[in-house]
Amino acid sequence: MRSPGRPPVWRREHRQGFWDAIAAGARSEDAAAAVGLSQAVGTRWFREAGGMRTVSRTPLSGRYLSFAEREEIAILKAQGEGVREIARRLSRSASTISRELRRNAATRGGKLEYRATTAQWHADRRARRPKVAKLAANDPLRMYVQERLAGVITKAGGAPVAGPTVRWIGRRHGRRQDRRWAKAWSPMQIANRLPIDFPDDASMRISHEAIYQALYVQGRGALKRELVACLRTGRALRVPRARVNQRRDGFVAEEVMISARPAEVEDRAVPGHWEGDLIIGLNKSAIGTLVERTTRFTMLLHLPRGEGYLIQPRTKNGPALAGYGAESVRDAIAATITTLPAELRRSLTWDRGKEMAKHADLKIAVGLDIYFCDPQSPWQRGTNENTNGLLRQYFPKGTDLSRHSADDLAAVAAALNSRPRKTLGWKTPAEALNEHLLSSQQQRVATTG
Repeated sequence: MRSPGRPPVWRREHRQGFWDAIAAGARSEDAAAAVGLSQAVGTRWFREAGGMRTVSRTPLSGRYLSFAEREEIAILKAQGEGVREIARRLSRSASTISRELRRNAATRGGKLEYRATTAQWHADRRARRPKVAKLAANDPLRMYVQERLAGVITKAGGAPVAGPTVRWIGRRHGRRQDRRWAKAWSPMQIANRLPIDFPDDASMRISHEAIYQALYVQGRGALKRELVACLRTGRALRVPRARVNQRRDGFVAEEVMISARPAEVEDRAVPGHWEGDLIIGLNKSAIGTLVERTTRFTMLLHLPRGEGYLIQPRTKNGPALAGYGAESVRDAIAATITTLPAELRRSLTWDRGKEMAKHADLKIAVGLDIYFCDPQSPWQRGTNENTNGLLRQYFPKGTDLSRHSADDLAAVAAALNSRPRKTLGWKTPAEALNEHLLSSQQQRVATTG
């Protein structure tokens, strides 16, 4: 008989706590640390389970001995107490204690010796009741699911279309990479289509969760793991909903939302209110754009890559070396906008990108009120979006923007600011900004005079 091995250091409560933390949105390493286990154990549990909970959240019934009771039994047994005395102290039947000492004692030393950890391990192993997966036992159902999930697409005449050749590498497809072509029905679509296609066959029923488990959980033996590439997301591991829905813009508070922006920003009567964004290029290159709402005056931010980019490994939670991390963007905005007089530094409206995570530091350093748009609302920065479209004439999508120097960006900005605009009465943005500066200067002279 094959040895079951050695008892692990973790127990059922550890697994329950681990998956509770995962369900709350924690990473596998953090979830393992929360229950006192190593990061490697957490990573292994998550990958083996395909990101899906493998232990019930329901606590064990009181009819079963708990780990605390087994520890008490081990202590009393070592003190020489008899079975009936142990049963009396634990308020359990003497037969329960006798059976526990006989069944779950450690035997590695050649004699029976009761240890709580070993006893709990033996009890957990005996409690397992593995079931054959429905898809593994029902061939027609498995073939139906596989055909809808990974079936070959065909032309109108029925000829198959192979699509790109994509090798399964055990991980999610990369960005801008070919995907496997298949019918790609979702598990929800498959599960709800079965009663329509087989209204009188009760055996042709399965839940969408059972399909996900067959795909993600190792050892189910029903569907090949590589079929996850046919799902819309293509994830090799299932991601808990709490993690998917985690806000990555936690730095955006209510007091900096666009709804809190002063009314004078909307009517564009007073210059000094800016809109900003990044235009992204190839290989994580970017250029920052600032556009003044009243005059359409444009300033471009040079965001060079950090020293050691693609040479030294990136430090976890360290500065982004690609050039448009929060620190780089903060410094670039501060260096650029401080070249303007204070009256032209009233506010800045940005989208919810992580590059503005240091907005509080920027406000303190420059004295610029910063506001953020609502999610998926680029129209709230319409002037900036329009300007970014004009800039794409000089910086097309799919090109490496890091090759352009600060002088190049200044020249492009000057070209844009010297174009006459219909909305400005065919004045140029540079002329409109200059008029506002002269007007405000004359007003100050008249006031002091």
